[in-house]
Amino acid sequence: MRPAELNRLTVQESADRYVELIRAKTSTGALSPATAEVYARDVATFVRLAGAGRVLDDLTGEDVDAVLLAFARKPDERRTRPDGAALPAPGRAVQSASSQARFRRSVSALFKHAALAGWVQINPMAAATVTSRERGGLRPERRALTREQAQGLIGAARRLGGGADAGPDPDPGAGAGPDAGRERRRRRDQRTELRDALIVLLLTTLGPRVSELVRANAEDFYTNDGVRYWRIFGKGGRTRDVPLPADVARVLDAYLEGDRAGSPDKALLLSWRGRRLARGDVQAVIDRVQRRVEADRRRSVTPHGLRHTTATHLLADAVDMDAVRRVLGHSDLATLGRYRDELPGELEVAMRAHPLLRGPAQRPDGA
Repeated sequence: MRPAELNRLTVQESADRYVELIRAKTSTGALSPATAEVYARDVATFVRLAGAGRVLDDLTGEDVDAVLLAFARKPDERRTRPDGAALPAPGRAVQSASSQARFRRSVSALFKHAALAGWVQINPMAAATVTSRERGGLRPERRALTREQAQGLIGAARRLGGGADAGPDPDPGAGAGPDAGRERRRRRDQRTELRDALIVLLLTTLGPRVSELVRANAEDFYTNDGVRYWRIFGKGGRTRDVPLPADVARVLDAYLEGDRAGSPDKALLLSWRGRRLARGDVQAVIDRVQRRVEADRRRSVTPHGLRHTTATHLLADAVDMDAVRRVLGHSDLATLGRYRDELPGELEVAMRAHPLLRGPAQRPDGA
């Protein structure tokens, strides 16, 4: 017999109450708005996969398994063809291992609250049998771009931003596509080349979260002793001041003095209509710049993949781990392990330049 206090809510009703609760936590600072929206999005996906009209208490461990596996095999709808259409089913990217793990955490948090609130008698997550191998087996081989791929993307962004050292476009057809044609036909106040270059350079060299990037305001950038800094407002109300590489600072200044000059909006990144850029638009910007990269150095990548790229190459270049942690905005060094991808030939390079085998005249600076 069910206890008298059990409230037999449907999956949809439970989800609505739970999402209302987590959004309320943003007003107290317990959750950032971006985190709350991630939870809300995952819960909405859970409702679709589990069935909105089913009673939450009727779901079993097997039902949860089915939902987790259905999500793991669900195409990643963020990835599209260059023309904006969805990829055909066989070519679509499935959910990454981290997306699957995040979705499981969101579902687990929902059921944990449901058990405390009296919506379920027994938390079905305890009976879920989907193994981490099944969840993680669909993970792509790597997320970070290789050094050549990352340099190809940065080079394309520099050329787009009109950098003096950018050099000519290596692919004569790259700038002659439909995007380039549209850019040339727009009025000066509708051009987005400098903005797109700045987005790619910030993501690739500093590795901010995409939510941090689109929330940035022009006033968050300041100069101290001749060095440009970005005051990044991160998760949990934490801030960090990160210096910009000189090349990135030049593109930033050109953008602030040119394309963005005179805008009354305080947002750093604006759409060509003059509104704050949405986080969903950032992927399209990356894809647009990628199409200017030489074919043999081009590989599709997400904003989060560029965050992995930043961490991977800073750590591979023996940058102090605590400095990398501060650049990325992590509170714990252990978190860096999730952002570190292996690089081809990395171990061979490390052994060739072993610090204990260098003689007095073989210091890294060549002195």
